[in-house]
Amino acid sequence: VVINAGNVHVGGGSELLSALLQNLNGDFQGCLILDERFHFSVKIPDQIALQKIRPKIWSRLKNEWCLRGSTGIGDSVLCFGNLPPLFRLRGKVFLFLQNRYLVEPKSLKGFPVSQRLRIMLERLWFGWGKRNVTHFIVQTPSMRRAVEQSLHKPSTVLPFSKDPTRYTRIMDACRERTKSSHGFLYVASGEPHKNHRNLIEAWILLAGEGIRPGLCLTVDRERFSDLCGWIQNKAKEIGLDVTNVGSLSAQDLEGIYREALALIYPSDFESLGLPLIEARCAGLPVLAAERDYVRDVVDPEETFDPGSPVSIARAVKRFLEIPEEPLALMH
Repeated sequence: VVINAGNVHVGGGSELLSALLQNLNGDFQGCLILDERFHFSVKIPDQIALQKIRPKIWSRLKNEWCLRGSTGIGDSVLCFGNLPPLFRLRGKVFLFLQNRYLVEPKSLKGFPVSQRLRIMLERLWFGWGKRNVTHFIVQTPSMRRAVEQSLHKPSTVLPFSKDPTRYTRIMDACRERTKSSHGFLYVASGEPHKNHRNLIEAWILLAGEGIRPGLCLTVDRERFSDLCGWIQNKAKEIGLDVTNVGSLSAQDLEGIYREALALIYPSDFESLGLPLIEARCAGLPVLAAERDYVRDVVDPEETFDPGSPVSIARAVKRFLEIPEEPLALMH
């Protein structure tokens, strides 16, 4: 078995890869290919051949060529990180597919030029290599439908998480709504579909009504400097209670979850939405976009239209039990 994860080093894919590596044991025989930037704390069993590749196009291409030559009949290759092999392999190829930008023709508007070019290159890679995949593995019914509709290929839904023991789809009762250290929490990177700008616009609307709930964000300041600067300026200008703690390790995130009032999740589309599961495991209420990917994994306490800051603000008010003023009808 070959686990080819040379395209994974940050984000939800990194968390899931770490969970996978934690479960490798003495029975696993094979090879593990990782991006040299990927950091993991687990010990890789001695019988597993570990290969690290540089995040350069020539290193990636060399790895693809070596994979072609070293894979034989009867071998299985798990491509973890959305990209299929560039060359036809003699063994079976299973592609763990999370990135909906590669499956669907989503607009890249709002992405920095460098990220836009990277996604366009990955789309070309995916389009060329998808014929080399024996079977696709996805994590939600929504992603399976996307694969079937766009690629006309079957796929298997195999959801997994780092620690699903406390996961529940719906909470029997919301925990007591008291003040918390971090208020509402949004665990997400800064890509345009994560919808931070509409979330902040909703917080501005709430401030206009004298409602100033806390909001904690986890946006990497280096990767998304423009977005972080915009959020900081808006918070200062309006007087919003918004804190960006930056990108955190899984251990630090656990502490943030424990201190939050609720998870708010306005992302427009996801293949899974891992923080929804993590929030449930931490016993947090969830306010989320009314999207299929959300209903795949949780029944949120409140939902909203992610394209409308007004809808997001109203969901927050409902959760905080702040009544909406009735419309003054005339006759």
